[in-house]
Amino acid sequence: MQGNPSLSLHSCRAQPQPSQFLRRLSALAPHPFPWRRLRLASSASASASASASARFSISKHRSSSSNNSSFSLFRSNKKASRFSCSALPEPFSIEIPIGDRHILVETGHIGRQASASVTVTDGETIVYTSVCLSDIPSEPSDFFPLFVNYQERFSAAGRTSGGFFKREGKTKDHESNEEDHLLDVGKCYATLGILSTKEIRKVLICRLIDRPLRPTMLKGFYQETQILSWVLSYDGLHSPDSLAVTAAGIAVALSEVPNSKTIAGVRIGLVGDKFIVNPTTTEMEDSKLDMLLAGTDSAILMIEGYCNFLSEEKLLEAVQVGQDAVRAICNEVEALVKKCGKPKMFDAIKLPPHELYKHVEDIAGDELVQALQMSSKIPRRKALTLLEDKVLNILTEEGYICSDAPLGVNETISDMLEDEDEDEEVVVDGEVDEGDVHIKPTSRKTTRLLFSEVDVKLVFKEVTSKYLRRCIVENGRRSDGRTLEEIRPINSRCGLLPRAHGSTLFTRGETQSLAVVTLGDRQMAQRVDNLVGVDELKRFYLQYSFPPSCVGEVGRIGAPSRREIGHGMLAERALEPVLPSEDDFPYTVRVESTITESNGSSSMATVCGGCLALQDAGVPIKSSIAGIAMGMVLDTKEFGGDGSPIILSDITGSEDASGDMDFKVAGNEDGVTAFQMDIKVGGITLPIMRKALLQAKDGRKHILAEMLKSSPPPSRKLSKYAPLIHVMKVKPEKINLIIGTGGKKVKSIIEETGVEAIDTQDDGIVKITAKDLSSLEKSKALISNLTMVPTVGDIYRNCEIKSITTYGAFVEIAPGREGLCHISELSSNWLAKAEDAFKVGDRVDVKLIEINEKGHLRLSRRALLPDTNPESSSESKDTVTSQETTGEGLPKKMLTVAKQNVGEEKTEQSRDKAGSRKGRSSNKSNSSESTVLPQKKFIRKLVAPGKDRSETNKENTRKSSSEPVPSVSSKDESSLVNGEAKIG
Repeated sequence: MQGNPSLSLHSCRAQPQPSQFLRRLSALAPHPFPWRRLRLASSASASASASASARFSISKHRSSSSNNSSFSLFRSNKKASRFSCSALPEPFSIEIPIGDRHILVETGHIGRQASASVTVTDGETIVYTSVCLSDIPSEPSDFFPLFVNYQERFSAAGRTSGGFFKREGKTKDHESNEEDHLLDVGKCYATLGILSTKEIRKVLICRLIDRPLRPTMLKGFYQETQILSWVLSYDGLHSPDSLAVTAAGIAVALSEVPNSKTIAGVRIGLVGDKFIVNPTTTEMEDSKLDMLLAGTDSAILMIEGYCNFLSEEKLLEAVQVGQDAVRAICNEVEALVKKCGKPKMFDAIKLPPHELYKHVEDIAGDELVQALQMSSKIPRRKALTLLEDKVLNILTEEGYICSDAPLGVNETISDMLEDEDEDEEVVVDGEVDEGDVHIKPTSRKTTRLLFSEVDVKLVFKEVTSKYLRRCIVENGRRSDGRTLEEIRPINSRCGLLPRAHGSTLFTRGETQSLAVVTLGDRQMAQRVDNLVGVDELKRFYLQYSFPPSCVGEVGRIGAPSRREIGHGMLAERALEPVLPSEDDFPYTVRVESTITESNGSSSMATVCGGCLALQDAGVPIKSSIAGIAMGMVLDTKEFGGDGSPIILSDITGSEDASGDMDFKVAGNEDGVTAFQMDIKVGGITLPIMRKALLQAKDGRKHILAEMLKSSPPPSRKLSKYAPLIHVMKVKPEKINLIIGTGGKKVKSIIEETGVEAIDTQDDGIVKITAKDLSSLEKSKALISNLTMVPTVGDIYRNCEIKSITTYGAFVEIAPGREGLCHISELSSNWLAKAEDAFKVGDRVDVKLIEINEKGHLRLSRRALLPDTNPESSSESKDTVTSQETTGEGLPKKMLTVAKQNVGEEKTEQSRDKAGSRKGRSSNKSNSSESTVLPQKKFIRKLVAPGKDRSETNKENTRKSSSEPVPSVSSKDESSLVNGEAKIG
């Protein structure tokens, strides 16, 4: 068979007539056939499609400003069947300019059975997104049933998972089934497992996709809609998150899901004074701003970003750049939608009856106004619940009697049948005059209107929001009596948890956060998983918890929800710019925020409480940070206003749910560190955002002033229960000495000293973590001695003799570091055997007199002994100098050089004698006695043949510790005190 049969739903050899074919499909279908999904192409359209189709080829699209290539696959349809189904979309692709390069958008290549699917390519990063919807609508509710899932596959970067489970996408990690979704106020909370940083990133990007799409979805559409997004290829330069937002917006625009406008998303960076659209990861390393903006061609829907104390004017400039880029993308996508977009399912939209709004207002109007004026959340919620039950009982069970409806017009069918039965007469022949006119009286039964429970609940919620907004516009005050810019009362207490390293209870109105700071070492840091595979550790992270008790409800306690992860990341990024560097503060910092009360803006309470808790833990932050949530009433003309939007400062939960905006801003008096904006209407303009940012700045200043009134104030010093961390710098090649074979050495140091951990880095940084100062000092001394760099002339006190040989003793000057003290250097007197004067375990003072080319150490005890018998000493020296040694491995010639303060002698022998006479101060020295360092330094140089020297080195290696002897390097400052090395 020629052509491409994969584009046809049935074989070309036995093609039934169109009408017969459709009748067969209708007969086989258990439900009414979805005609909107099946489109039969006529012979004319089929031939036109065949002529317009390209042959099977691979076309390569290149951007003029980028060297990266993108590939698209086209298949021909020259010999398509006459009655082949055209439900599968044709391939289309467009290139959209963004910044200094183009992105490639393709549809109709893969995922053709989905309602819509697209691939978006930037460089060599490819994101594939599909949109599917259920055939049967779900039960109506007050939220749009949208489910978003985003996945970054390791294969996109040519890697695989390093864990035990190699398969990605486990249900318990980041996905959930229908029973795991807790649906509340239009948001879908997925029950998540214990998440890695890679899974947390997926959740955050899912939120970035979900938040700008929801305001564009039309009310009354209840088909479950699922958006799946995969990163198929990642080049390490072009971030996939902004591409995923754009791909989702394009896929929804091409699908049958009814939406108001097409959305797109871009990232904005600031390098120097230049704003960059969709910057690369390399450019983001130098960027002062990380902002992701999503919107339509005319309005902004979502903004989330982090910066380093940027001013409000700079942020507005960035928003303007991002809005221009989004507008350009949306205009190009609109042209694509006209070519290959599917008809929208507007006929599936089901809205509550229009008259139901008036009935709810008539029943609950006055009581609703009174309930909304209650300042406390719990009493107000109970009053609204009782009022809702009353409205439901009237409109769904008892029936509502409309006061202005004409009597007898709107009778129910049962009433009409009942009346007809009552008025029926039995007529007997001749008894009724044919001239009599029998007129039935009009029924005067009143009409009782009944509505569905779902519609009543939806309308009651909308009416409640309408009344709340009306009270704000008409009265200029809110339900709790505050003005539009007034902040709720603030109270904070620090140090209320005695064993915690830092704690703060921050209260703002009825919102309360308990923030706790824990300090630890590098092992407490959070490991970051990414596609690139570069190991990265987070030394600061914040975890946000929102238990059901904080709103007085009963609920499930489990893994963090998507909302908790998003709020925690926002607060974390808000506080991160004020943290000290790792060099100044080597601790890993963990902040836990538990919301104990919630009535709006709990994430911003986390920012304030977390900042105070950091100060209470003694973290030297650069400045205080405060956060505030802003709200808005956009349309004021509806309630008699002048039409200009009203901005609300420090919004409550009801103002968040009923308002048009939730704009969170964190920073100090000088600038902004984090911001997040969600819009619940068609979008806002730049002037509105300017007004909100400036009003938020005034609110932050007020909150910062109130934070200074904390009682008790933060301690600003390390807790006595916090661990002690000492940072040392050693030669990088000495790290192996600390670790030892298989980590044995570092484990022995930890067990011997009692410290908690010893962390080593490849650059030579050593961090010792201990609970008390004594164990810290012990560990510090051991590591200093272990990694010290010996220098000729160093003196080592109280060193232990580890072994004794025929030619001397091996003395341990530091843990694992031994040197040879030759028998001639053990005493000022001649010794036949070292065992005659010393034994293993004795402690002596020695001086380093030589380091050979292999790093072996030559020690001398004699150099530190005062000589009391000049003649015998001179004779002994002459004998040692002139004799030829016969012992194995002993040197054949020894020269003694004395450095004097007088003029240098002409002959070597006279220098030796002079040095012996002046240096002699005692006859004999015990191995354990303390000696006084002589004013003249004696340096004994060993001169021996190569063979003997080699044998001596072998014996030295055999008798020494198993630790490797390092090469010669510079001296460690921590190992010497006043020119002398301390041991132990």
